[in-house]
Amino acid sequence: MLTPESCDLFRQPFFQFAQLKQHCPERIPQIKADYRAAWLVWQALIREVSAGLGMPFAEPHIERWCNGWQVRAHFFAYFKYAQHRDSAAIFSVLLNRRRLSVSLDWHSHKAAASMLTLAQYRRWTSALPVFCRRPEHAGFEVWRGSDSEYADHPDLAQYLAAASAEPDGADFLRIGRHLERAALQQTKSAPWIIESIRALQPLYEACYTAEDG
Repeated sequence: MLTPESCDLFRQPFFQFAQLKQHCPERIPQIKADYRAAWLVWQALIREVSAGLGMPFAEPHIERWCNGWQVRAHFFAYFKYAQHRDSAAIFSVLLNRRRLSVSLDWHSHKAAASMLTLAQYRRWTSALPVFCRRPEHAGFEVWRGSDSEYADHPDLAQYLAAASAEPDGADFLRIGRHLERAALQQTKSAPWIIESIRALQPLYEACYTAEDG
């Protein structure tokens, strides 16, 4: 289970090992130990979510706590349907120093090999009017892929009222919700993540719906 202290792991003075070796080499063993321990909790959480979701989801991708030259500024995992493994539309799960987030996302690093195009991914925005009718979706927010992961975002009502134009070029929209650091103490993370992903499934599926004509 995640706690507010799970976010505090990412309040590091430096993330690159070269900087850590230069400025605080004595801290490196403890930082590594803390990251390993926290990542095992994260891994167990994502596997619990995976078991709860079941089919049609594929096994999740769980990013490691370190990439060889730096520790992460966040923990990240994603889910896809098994039949869409080769597409860049994903359900992202991200934990950073501020909060836990779940969103329908475009995995831009995999876009070049994606069977789904960015234009097809954008189809989910056409399904928003139906999505918005459900009162439990009021807490969802919309933001650009280029926005900071720590930023505040407009909720659905604010986004729709603003009638903002869809991003151009390689930028894209995400839709999701957040559990702020303090709320992690009172909320069971796995059910919350599962509930969030299930709420977003109709929008994910809309990406793969062929347009009329």
